[in-house]
Amino acid sequence: MKQWYEILFENYAEKYDNEVFTQGTMGECDFLEREFNFDKSMKILDIGCGTGRHSIELTKRGYNITGIDLSESQLARAREKAKAENLEINFLQGDARNLPFDSEYDGAIMLCEGGFSLMETDEMNFEILKSAAKSLKKGSKFIFTTLNALFPLFHSVKEFMDENNKEKTTYRSNSFDLMTFRDNNITDIEDDDGNMRSLDCNERYYVPSEITWLLRSLGFRSVDIFGSKIGAYSREDKLTTEDFEMLVIAEK
Repeated sequence: MKQWYEILFENYAEKYDNEVFTQGTMGECDFLEREFNFDKSMKILDIGCGTGRHSIELTKRGYNITGIDLSESQLARAREKAKAENLEINFLQGDARNLPFDSEYDGAIMLCEGGFSLMETDEMNFEILKSAAKSLKKGSKFIFTTLNALFPLFHSVKEFMDENNKEKTTYRSNSFDLMTFRDNNITDIEDDDGNMRSLDCNERYYVPSEITWLLRSLGFRSVDIFGSKIGAYSREDKLTTEDFEMLVIAEK
C-alpha cells in the first residue's frame, strides 16, 4: 500500500513549484555556498531533491550535484527543468532510507523536509539520517531542515498551514500528539490535473536535543541548530518557539 507522501507527489510537481515554501531557493543557495566555503570541487548530495530547485541552482553556480528522490514524477519535472537550462545533473530515483553510497560525498543537503520527518516510524526517519551519514566522507557537512516540535506546543499547526497555503489545499481533523510529537491531519489537495485528493497525513516533529543526540550517535562531531526562515537561512537566527522549522548543520 502506498504511503500518503508517495500519493501526494505522484502528480504534484507543478503545484509544488508554486508553493510558498519553495520560493526561497536563491537565498538558501547563497547560504549553502557560504557553508561549503564556495568550494566548487565538492561533490554534494541533494537528498529528497523533489523538482530539483536546489540541485539546479547549485549546478548553475558550478557545483557537482547528485539529486535523489523517491518520486519519479518529481524527478521528471526536475529533469525537464534542468534540460531547459542546458544543465547536466545526475537525478536518481531512490529511497533516502537506503542510499547506495559509501563515503562518496563532500557534503549533503536535505531541505524542505526532503523525506525526513515524513516517514511513518521514528526508526524509518533514523534510517534516513543513518543513510546520509554513510554517504558522507569524514569532515563533510550535512545541512537539513526539519519540523520544530517547539512550535506546535505554542501554536496551531492548522492555522500556520492555512496562512501559508498558496494552492487549493485544506488541512482538517488536525491533532498534535504530545506522546509521539506527531501531527495527524487530513489534507485535501488539488493535483496538477485539477483532481482533488484527500490524504491522511502523519508527520514527526523533533525537539533540538533529539536531533543532536541522533546525529551524535551517527558520528557527527558537531551539531548546530538554528531557526529556519524560507530563503533566509542564517547562523544568527536563534531557534525559538516561533520557528515552524529548524535548520540543522552537522559536521562529520
